[in-house]
Amino acid sequence: MRQSRMSGLLLWTLAAVAVAVPALAVTDDDRVTIYRDFRALFDAGQYTAALPVAERLVAATEEQYGEQDRALANPLANVGTTQLRLGNFKAAEEAYRRALAILDKVAPATDRARLRPLQGLGISYARTDQAGPAGDTLKQAVDLSRNLDGLYNLEQLDFVRALIDVYVAENRLEDAEREHLYAFRIEETAYGPRDPRMLPAYDYLARWYEYVGRYTTARTEHLRALRLAEATSGRGSVQTVVPLRGIARAYRLEYLYGPEVTQESTTTDPVLFSTNPGTGQTATSLNAEGARALQLAVNAASRATPPVPGMLGATLVDQGDWFLTAGDTRAATDTYRKAWASLVAAGDTKLVEAPRQLRYKPPSASITRFTGGDVDSYDEFVVEAKFTVKANGRTAEIVTSSATASKDHQEGVEAAVRKALYAPRLENGEPVETTGVTLIERLLVKKPKP
Repeated sequence: MRQSRMSGLLLWTLAAVAVAVPALAVTDDDRVTIYRDFRALFDAGQYTAALPVAERLVAATEEQYGEQDRALANPLANVGTTQLRLGNFKAAEEAYRRALAILDKVAPATDRARLRPLQGLGISYARTDQAGPAGDTLKQAVDLSRNLDGLYNLEQLDFVRALIDVYVAENRLEDAEREHLYAFRIEETAYGPRDPRMLPAYDYLARWYEYVGRYTTARTEHLRALRLAEATSGRGSVQTVVPLRGIARAYRLEYLYGPEVTQESTTTDPVLFSTNPGTGQTATSLNAEGARALQLAVNAASRATPPVPGMLGATLVDQGDWFLTAGDTRAATDTYRKAWASLVAAGDTKLVEAPRQLRYKPPSASITRFTGGDVDSYDEFVVEAKFTVKANGRTAEIVTSSATASKDHQEGVEAAVRKALYAPRLENGEPVETTGVTLIERLLVKKPKP
């Protein structure tokens, strides 16, 4: 009897212990399953559906490891990145900041887990017009990447390009150019100068030179890309389309805005396709070399096997823009019709569903023409211009407004818009008039002396 009572007491005690120490609610396998579900939705671009799954992974990790464990860094970064894709920048910022706060407490400054939160936080700052914090944070990400994986590791490229965007937004063009050259060297170090994977790097760098008005230099980079494409894929190949379009675009921009005023612009501009001297850029006509480059691009895109109608459509749009810039409205309209047909075949006509700016020279007070100095000695004004883009690309019915800018400054913006040229919106392949087009101009005006 006594032995029976002792056995019963022992069983009751073991049962009590079992109740007092519950089984682990979340396992690594559970978290892996949630993560796979998240990645499937995220990689499919279903960010709204992916967000609650990412948040569930954070909750599961907290339940398994606690609220301050290093294991939370990646799940929180997943939430931040998903919020970033959804355009919820403040929510993304909160997720990234929490991840970094945890790492500050439990991990060294060189922990690799910091890379994604730093990059995401920098981009979140940039999207909410916090240029200073954005630049500082992205620079931390770049420095950490170089410290962990070497000066020219390829993994840092996204960080570097995000940093370039911030520098451009801050008008820190020298810093932006330094990082552009560094980005190019990263890819050249990783791939080698004769690797076709260098083609996008050439295009990225050349577009920078176009942006800052160094058109001769831009054409030189496009030409290098063209030679690489011809050497690796053959003349007239699909790979030559992008550099050929770039060469033509640089000529068109130079015609509109004038040649670059640098030492490089005094060098002989390369003749691209023949041994005959180029016609040279004049004030009254577009360069024939650019027209020829564009026609070669159209030919190459037309011969693509299998067909790539989206690429052909975009190239024909470039050619239509060329004709419109040259004042040949009839040729532009005919070419836009062909472009429309190709874009419809590709299933995407967004490129031509709104007017596109082809020529616009900002007024002298525009922040885009600020060449440096003490910004604090200037007042900033914002002027909004609303206008109509006619079917021929000309502007009309311009109305400016501003809460603070003077009438003279508003008239300066109006005059600049009046001289602008736009590629018209296409509707069923035909150029049509578009009302309510908006342009925002930021002006810097010297403060009056006290």
